[in-house]
Amino acid sequence: IDEVLRIHTSLSAKERYERVIDIMKAVNLPDPVAMAGAYPHQLSGGQRQRIMIASALVLDPGLLIADEPTTALDVTTQAQILSPVNEIQARRGTGVLFITHDMGVVAEIADRVVVMRRGEVVETGPVDDVLSRPQHDYTKMLMAAVPGMTPPSRPSKAANKVAFETVKLEKTYGGKSFLKKERVVHALKGVGIVGESGSGKSTLARCVVRLVDPTSGAILVGSQDIANLSQRLLKPMRSKVQIVFQDPYRSLNPRVSVGQSIIEGPVNFGVPESKALEKARELLVLVGLSPVALDRLPHQ
Repeated sequence: IDEVLRIHTSLSAKERYERVIDIMKAVNLPDPVAMAGAYPHQLSGGQRQRIMIASALVLDPGLLIADEPTTALDVTTQAQILSPVNEIQARRGTGVLFITHDMGVVAEIADRVVVMRRGEVVETGPVDDVLSRPQHDYTKMLMAAVPGMTPPSRPSKAANKVAFETVKLEKTYGGKSFLKKERVVHALKGVGIVGESGSGKSTLARCVVRLVDPTSGAILVGSQDIANLSQRLLKPMRSKVQIVFQDPYRSLNPRVSVGQSIIEGPVNFGVPESKALEKARELLVLVGLSPVALDRLPHQ
């Protein structure tokens, strides 16, 4: 954030620091003074997104292009992001081009809507007209796909078998290092699933698959506690629990093809590469992709 101010303003270091803290407060980041010295990997996905928005808003731009800024965020964090955008729009008369597939966000913030399909504009108009009285078949399809308020039917009792269970699971980051005292973050306290950005949901998932080690508590897969298993004893359990990460850009190796990324797990557990590739082709078709994608790199 400070880099933007150094390049584009003549503010002093003290003035820039004050502005950095102010804009971090504006996008509702917790403890801005401590967080200003943090590195991106020490923040949650939602917090990193708010940092990016803060760096764009800090200059009070005349035009703000927001490309899916709330896609991976929970609804409360979405509201915290949209609020400063609305404020700067009102204060400066800033034009906002908001790119999104979230119809709820469109309904909340848009004045006019442009619906695109395969690079072409298929419909445009005031937000109420487009969302309430869509004219193009594609727009009608989009509106029909918006989830309703009626909950799905409950699964049968047979489907409610417990796959895993956590008991008093806790995770703490930071504390005293060899040379200095670091910021302490209590990422998990007893555990919960639903919560806003930074509440510990991703940390919980990483603890469950043992990508990070919990500070205390138990992780039960069946009757076995895997919270403190050694890597040797943990390996047979790896195939039982898998994770889909929030951010594919940080999860996929850009130097490895899509096919190699998919089959890495099965091959590591003894499945022949030819059989794993055959299964990968079936999975690509299942999720609506062409098997040709097997040979592509993630950044393609």
